Amino acid sequence: MSKLRVAGIGFTAVAALALTACSSNDTASSGSSSSAPAPSSSMSAPMSSAASGDGVTTNADVFGPACSQLPQGSAPGSLDSMGPQPVASAASTNPLLTKLVAAVKATDLVDTLNSQQAITVFAPADPAFAALGDAKFNELAGKPDQLAPILQYHVVGKRYDAKGLESAKSLESLNTAGGPLKIEGSGDNLTVNGAKVLCGNIPTKNATVFVIDKVLTPGTNKN
Repeated sequence: MSKLRVAGIGFTAVAALALTACSSNDTASSGSSSSAPAPSSSMSAPMSSAASGDGVTTNADVFGPACSQLPQGSAPGSLDSMGPQPVASAASTNPLLTKLVAAVKATDLVDTLNSQQAITVFAPADPAFAALGDAKFNELAGKPDQLAPILQYHVVGKRYDAKGLESAKSLESLNTAGGPLKIEGSGDNLTVNGAKVLCGNIPTKNATVFVIDKVLTPGTNKN
């Protein structure tokens, strides 16, 4: 498949969502069970170690009710494992995020995502894609020209941490025709276009990732 380009953005190809980890079979339930609890820092509101304002975060900044579902230690898909890797490679290590990894592969964007310098990714958890139904997901996966605009709408061409999102309040995605992304709330109540952040401030080599509980729809906030 050919790589898709984004006009007017300083990237060589569209960025797609990369779910880097933090999903469970319970979409937004803060009470979902986990066999291995995450460090306490990943369960609380974001800290401020990304003080430089460049949107780069550390493991200590990760927050959200679903962060307890991350693999622990240095296991594939854990914070320690994902942090040094570019975002698409980091996503591919997490067995909980198969739907979004499949979407990235379907649009042939693994290499182009990994090559970007600084992006923010709003990554729907597997249950968010499951809500579309298997038939619809498979249809989109087979039509990258239709899937790509949806994926573009989940990616911002600048790196933000949670505090930066709260300050910005409205962002333009790589799908410039899709309308703005509206940021509301803060901490564990942070939302983007109404989608709740399940686990945010996840660091990867070239992206800060926010796992969310819904698939964002381009055009929702167009005037």
